[in-house]
Amino acid sequence: MSSRAAQPPDVRNINSTETGPGSRQRSPGLLRFMEIDMFDWTRSCSYDEQQKRRFHTTARSRLKKLAAELGLPSGSYDLRSNKAGIAVSGEITLHHDRAYIQVGQFGMSSGHGILIRTCKGRKDYSGGANHFVALTMLDSIPALAAAVRAITGVVHFSGHSADRHAA
Repeated sequence: MSSRAAQPPDVRNINSTETGPGSRQRSPGLLRFMEIDMFDWTRSCSYDEQQKRRFHTTARSRLKKLAAELGLPSGSYDLRSNKAGIAVSGEITLHHDRAYIQVGQFGMSSGHGILIRTCKGRKDYSGGANHFVALTMLDSIPALAAAVRAITGVVHFSGHSADRHAA
């Protein structure tokens, strides 16, 4: 009797050379890419506590990467998470002195879920005009950072505002 026959039918030998549609083997690079970089932003958080937890954890992590991409020093922004009620996603907010970025599943029918607007300090919760971009931009931090810069005027942070920097 071969070792394969002794295994349950859903277990495959990882040393097998079997490939094809039914094979569980994947390219290590592809698997790593899928596990680390991909998140289903469109899967609803409504009545799904595990999805909501993953949504908040992943969005918070991506907003930290966005802050780094924008050159925002630690302590120059707030990062908040409000899980809200069971029927909604809640929101994750990066609030800098000049930019307010909020992630949630509030625009799913349009594909939008990231709110970007200007603000005048971290106590300004209404700020400038609302601009929306797709949740999937969280999968491309450089592109999201470019959108934030274009909308808010925040440039790579150096401790001075762009206005003072230009003078």
